[in-house]
Amino acid sequence: MPTIRDVAKLAGVSPITVSRVINNTSYISEGTKKRVEAAVRQLGYVPNTLARSLRSRRTSTLALVLTDITNPFWTTVARGAEDAASKAGFSMMLGNTDESEEKQARYMKALLEKQIDGILFVPVGKTPAVIRMLKRQDVPVVVLDRRITGDKADVVRCDSEGGAYKLIGLLLSLGHRRIAVLSGPQSISTAEDRVQGYRRALAEQGVTVQPGLMQYGKFTVESGAEMAHQVLKLSPRPTAIFAGNNFIAIGALKAMQELHVRVPEDVALVGFDDLPANLTIDPFLTVARQPAYEMGSRAAELLLARLDGTAPRGYQEVVLPTEVEIHHSSGSPVSARGDFTAKASAR
Repeated sequence: MPTIRDVAKLAGVSPITVSRVINNTSYISEGTKKRVEAAVRQLGYVPNTLARSLRSRRTSTLALVLTDITNPFWTTVARGAEDAASKAGFSMMLGNTDESEEKQARYMKALLEKQIDGILFVPVGKTPAVIRMLKRQDVPVVVLDRRITGDKADVVRCDSEGGAYKLIGLLLSLGHRRIAVLSGPQSISTAEDRVQGYRRALAEQGVTVQPGLMQYGKFTVESGAEMAHQVLKLSPRPTAIFAGNNFIAIGALKAMQELHVRVPEDVALVGFDDLPANLTIDPFLTVARQPAYEMGSRAAELLLARLDGTAPRGYQEVVLPTEVEIHHSSGSPVSARGDFTAKASAR
């Protein structure tokens, strides 16, 4: 492997001159710069970024720790974060916790050992202990998608409660009164917020939450199918189902197909985030759409601002709006829908 001394010898300069050209730390004549760059290319020299990071205590690397990159929502969040990081000259490391506290702990230990500059983080549960540990290590962190309690930190998330409120309001305007909600774990704030939006919309219309129609599970296809089977076996069964995320919606669709329940003719279905493009020929599911790319890019920009000292003082909580996109699965629209949507948007 070629060294900086090999480059210096080939270019006819000193090793310190090579270092200055590579790091652009002082003025070097154009002729000398071109000789060094040609020698670097000819030898295939790769600068020792580890040694550089030991001197500067910076690695120009961020980490993005998500729950499940196979979910298209998180894929888009990751792209937004990576694009913002790359634009600033930073690399991005990626980890998946699968909502496991054990995996989360392993990732945090490994990232700290690698002297990561900052972390974008979707916490498992509330996990205030993780936030405190990162603060003690003086590692900047921005929490994605979820509220946290017990400790303060920068947060970039979407308005889960508002999106759920609008979706349930749409179903109520279409005449539904027996509406089921299939949510994620109660320990996760997005699951709680979406149930809260569901309850608020029902309460404002004087509709009581009926036994068996409110289900907590996991944000997975399997859990969505299991919860849908439970509510579809009720008598009377719900006339509409609100799925807490896109994977739960896929599971609900599978259960409905198995039970020969038509959407929306027999039971309407709405959810959070789009289904994968390869699952449907054309837009099918009525959803509360979250700006996933913007969430990732805004979070990365805030983290980078913390690193260079330009972020606002005090912890920031950025709450991005959700938009309801209406398609076939919620049934035929009626005039009352527009009135509720306008009311919801004004809140």
